[in-house]
Amino acid sequence: MNRVCAIAVCCGLFVLVQIRPCRGADWPQWRGANRDGVWREKGIVEKFEHKQLPIRWRTKIGAGYSGPTVADGRVYVTDRQTSPNEVERVHCFDAMTGEPIWSHTYECNYEKIGYRDGPRAAVTIDDGRVYSLGSMGHLFCFDAARGDVIWNRDLNTEYKIRMPEWAIAAAPLVEEGLVLVQIGGRDNACLVAFDKVTGKERWRALDDRASYSAPIIIEQAGKRVLVCWTGARVAGLDPATGKLHWEHPFEVSRMVIGIATPVFQDGHLFVSSFYDGSLLLTVDPDKLTVKKVWRRKGPNERETDSLHCCISTPVIQGDYIYGVDSYGELRCLDLRTGDRIWLSLEAVPKARWSNIHMVRHEDKIWMFNERGELIISKLSAAGFHEISRAKLLAPTLGQLGQRGGVCWSHPAFANRHIYARNDEELLCADLSAGQ
Repeated sequence: MNRVCAIAVCCGLFVLVQIRPCRGADWPQWRGANRDGVWREKGIVEKFEHKQLPIRWRTKIGAGYSGPTVADGRVYVTDRQTSPNEVERVHCFDAMTGEPIWSHTYECNYEKIGYRDGPRAAVTIDDGRVYSLGSMGHLFCFDAARGDVIWNRDLNTEYKIRMPEWAIAAAPLVEEGLVLVQIGGRDNACLVAFDKVTGKERWRALDDRASYSAPIIIEQAGKRVLVCWTGARVAGLDPATGKLHWEHPFEVSRMVIGIATPVFQDGHLFVSSFYDGSLLLTVDPDKLTVKKVWRRKGPNERETDSLHCCISTPVIQGDYIYGVDSYGELRCLDLRTGDRIWLSLEAVPKARWSNIHMVRHEDKIWMFNERGELIISKLSAAGFHEISRAKLLAPTLGQLGQRGGVCWSHPAFANRHIYARNDEELLCADLSAGQ
């Protein structure tokens, strides 16, 4: 009898193991664990079996531009509601079931900003804490599991932010014991560092207006360097103190519209803007300096030269740069010169601000376009090669009231799943091989 019971228990445990989803790598901040747009999980599907991806779960949320982030079996996202009061909300859901775990709501009136659909910045998860930065500068630190507020600050009031046209958008960056934010505050507070545990200010730096571009950390000359593209320049700073190591100007012709994240690959640092074209720098590996390789800019956002990115962050791969131009043209550039090698309109229909979010997985580029389609592709100097495409999410009109709506929020890739949102729902789809 005991032997029979033991066999039954073992069989039951085997079944539980078989049906329990495999835990994979997290996506705890903007553009992944290293903020570099690289998805490092193994066991991912090579092509899609159907034209519509099967959805594991979906749950209702409100409007917003912020992409989801995932850590420790939980997914986080922010949204906005306007009735009965104007509020922003921070949500936490179970990553495998979509069941709500906690939600925090706070009053937030949008004043003198365009594109009012909701928060922009992705939530950052670090060491059991969640850091959320709202459109008007509300910075919160939560307990990641329970949602308790550990500390919060109203940065717009405290730092007299010179509010960008489209509000605060750059996701918080955690480095060592600090939370780093780009807010464009007055009195030398474009960048501000807070103690990640207490919320106390540790340093402030630069008197620039803020851009929408999220800062990154790179390794240079044996040091960790904070790279931030502000409304006036690309700058490298000591993340512990805010000391300026190096800078290179990026002149703005009409308005600050730097949205794409700086791309750092093999000693090259690249930024690209809708109106003002592209800049490529080389980062000296031995000392804290940079050097311009080229700067290319067309007459305007329609007659572009090289690459004029809007929302999408480009990819550097080998000797080439791949990015989405101002009207949705997927382009390949020669890294050395900025010359255009090819362009394609196959990945997303041509339109002003037409967008694709690109994530590198092994030798492939996964694309989530603004039509809500997920594309597996390969990019080379020979052209755009589509391997597989499937529908994931329906465009909605809140983020953009044109062309039947868009899906502009960056998805998260974690646990061999994709997490994506529009203005009405957050959903999850399984991307594991042999699903």
